[in-house]
Amino acid sequence: MKRAVYAGSFDPVTNGHLWMIEQGYELFDEMIVAIGVNPEKRSTFSVADREAMLRECTSHLPKLKVESFENQFLVNYARTMGANYILRGIRTASDYEFERTMRYVNADLVPSIDTIFLMPPREIAEVSSTMIKGLVGPEGWEGILKQYVPGPVYRRFMNLYGS
Repeated sequence: MKRAVYAGSFDPVTNGHLWMIEQGYELFDEMIVAIGVNPEKRSTFSVADREAMLRECTSHLPKLKVESFENQFLVNYARTMGANYILRGIRTASDYEFERTMRYVNADLVPSIDTIFLMPPREIAEVSSTMIKGLVGPEGWEGILKQYVPGPVYRRFMNLYGS
């Protein structure tokens, strides 16, 4: 059985995240989407909200599991979940450099878990959670934001910041 973990902060979930999740869902027998909780980071949405958004955005993927983890390396979390793979996205050259290094470190820690990289389509390649949060505020932000996030995420932003 091929089981993968795709992890991130998902603060918020973007169309790029959703693309990665859908691709992973097709590639693996089981897919776990895991919210990595970093208590040092100030988040826009609570872990419970992020889990709810992920579940709503992925309700069309019935076998997908949404979880969260804290205070452990991703590769160790993946091992506890019985995963054989970690799924990671590569958007830019700097992502590649970082992810390549992490792949080697993870292989040193748990050699039985492989890292699989996917590259999203150009139209969503530059979308990040940080970019999404940076769009909120200036006049017309609502229309721009709608292009980059799934409906449930857009509705939550409108509830928080909409007029």
